Amino acid sequence: MALTPGYVGGTLAQRTDLAGQRARARAITLPAVLGGLFGAGLLLLAGEDLFEALVPWLLLVAAVLIGADRWLKRWVTGRIAAHDAAGGGTAPAAIAAFVGSTYGGFFGAGLGIILLALYAQVVPESLARINALKQLTSFLANVTAAAFLLFSGKVVWSAAAVMAVGALAGGVLAGRYVRRAHPSVLRGVVVTIAVAVALVYLLK
Repeated sequence: MALTPGYVGGTLAQRTDLAGQRARARAITLPAVLGGLFGAGLLLLAGEDLFEALVPWLLLVAAVLIGADRWLKRWVTGRIAAHDAAGGGTAPAAIAAFVGSTYGGFFGAGLGIILLALYAQVVPESLARINALKQLTSFLANVTAAAFLLFSGKVVWSAAAVMAVGALAGGVLAGRYVRRAHPSVLRGVVVTIAVAVALVYLLK
């Protein structure tokens, strides 16, 4: 729940990069909402051991996908252009939104990395525009999961309030910076953070 303000700030900061992606944004809305709801339900059902076991491996897979984006995206972009030129990859994007949002509803931290990795393989756009789509998906999934968990009795409100302030500031700053960042630099930062977080979990 504490991450929700960050996703709001990030989405607003990058709203200009959503221009021209209306069809894609509509296509991912319902899958993102359903994924967030499904992930939140899994969070309540799963035990702590399963939770901690899955997170580092998901982050490492995302790091590999982001790092190999330059080569993978050439093949994927050509395939999308041949099979879904009119829709711009709306169907694959919807599937990616559900998968990523399920993870987001289950564990919000690292959601941006997962979504960037998924969208980079199926959306023929620049990294900045993919990031804007990621922000929208994160917002939808997180708000849905937060609304579901709000009535679960599991929220530690004191911790959530402190984290919410930081998440809001970070989302706004990141959304503004990404449009000016060189794609290679941005990719390197994302991969580094993903690997570092994964190692922290593996070494705990």
